[in-house]
Amino acid sequence: MIGLPSVGKSTLMTKLTNAESKTAAYAFTTLKCIPGIMEYNNTKIQVLDLPGIIEGAKDGRGRGREVIAVARGADLILILIEAMHPDQRKIIESELYGFGIRINTKPPRVSVAKTAKNGVTINHTVPLTKITEKEIMAALGAYSIYNANVILHQDVTIDEFIDVIEGNRAYTNAVYVLTKCDLLKQLPKLPFSYIPIATEKGIGLDQLRKIAYEKLELIRVYTKRRGEEADLTEPMVVRKGITVAEVCDKLHRDLKKDFRYAILWGKSVKHQPQRVGLDHVMVDGDILQVIKR
Repeated sequence: MIGLPSVGKSTLMTKLTNAESKTAAYAFTTLKCIPGIMEYNNTKIQVLDLPGIIEGAKDGRGRGREVIAVARGADLILILIEAMHPDQRKIIESELYGFGIRINTKPPRVSVAKTAKNGVTINHTVPLTKITEKEIMAALGAYSIYNANVILHQDVTIDEFIDVIEGNRAYTNAVYVLTKCDLLKQLPKLPFSYIPIATEKGIGLDQLRKIAYEKLELIRVYTKRRGEEADLTEPMVVRKGITVAEVCDKLHRDLKKDFRYAILWGKSVKHQPQRVGLDHVMVDGDILQVIKR
C-alpha cells in the first residue's frame, strides 16, 4: 500500500490484516514498513503498509527511495488516494515512474541483443508510428551501443525503447483505492477506475480484497497421496498458468525426475479423474496426485 501521508493506509491495514499499524490524526504516523496478512478465499496474502511518500520521493526526499524500493518487489501495488484530493494520483504515479516502476503495463516486446561487430541492424514486425529508426540509433548511441540486433514486435515510444535498453524496469499491476469516500455526498467521476472505501465504516473492504486477489492472478491447487483423501484445508497458492511440472518443482526437487504421470481431478480435465503429463496447465481447485516410477 502506497500513498501520501494521512491518506488512511494505517487504518486500512488494521482492518484488512492482523497487523496493528499505528494510526493518528497527523502525518507521518507510519515511519517504517508494517507487514500483515490478509486472508481471502482460503489464501494468505502478505500486505505491506509503507510510510507515506511526498513529492520528490524518487529523489530521496522523506526517505522516499527506501519506500519506493520496497514497492518494486511487490506483485501488486495498492495506490491510496483521498477522495477529496484525486490529484494525488499524479504525484504517486510520477514518483513510481521516476523510480523505474511501470504500473498496469506489460514489458515492451522489443529485444536489443548486443553483438561484437557489424554495427546496428533494425527489424520490426509491425509498422512503426511512435518511433523512427533515427531515434533508435540515437538512443543506442547515448548508451554507447554501436553493434546490436534490434527487433521490435510492438510499436513503442522512445521512452519505452529506453526502458528496454536500461533493462531494470519493474512492471507491476496496480489498483487505485479512493479513501474516505464517506466524507463526500457522491462519488466523483474520474478518468481512471477505482475502488471506493470508507475504512472506519467497513465500506468497500470486501470488494478490495476480491479485486486484489483477482489482480494477483492466484489459484489454489491441492495435492493427494495414493490411497488417501485430498487435503482441502491447506492449498498450494500459485500463479495462473502453472503447469504440473512447475507444481512438482515446488513440492520436491526430485519429484519431476521420478515422474511417471499425474492423476488430476478438477475443471482443467474432461474426465474425473484423468491422466495428464508434465506440460498440463492447472486451474483453480485442481487436485493433483503424482505417480512416480
